[in-house]
Amino acid sequence: MTTPIAPLPPVAADLLARLLAEFPVVRAVAQYETAAAHAAQLAGLAESGRMTDLDADSLAAAEDVMAAARAVLADAGRLELIEVVR
Repeated sequence: MTTPIAPLPPVAADLLARLLAEFPVVRAVAQYETAAAHAAQLAGLAESGRMTDLDADSLAAAEDVMAAARAVLADAGRLELIEVVR
């Protein structure tokens, strides 16, 4: 026999809804920061002249991830999370 689960109180449901709305922003920041670090490493490799075709593809993919994450943050009005605010 399963114990029934009561619905969340309204205050808890509102808090949960606000938290769930922030998940895409948190994910976008993590993706942007990870891709930016990878791109920086690959840029150093390119400067050394030792970049392979696979490395170049990886750099392009990192730049694509950064652009997509930036678009998510721009839509959310949260670019300050990845850019210096002047």
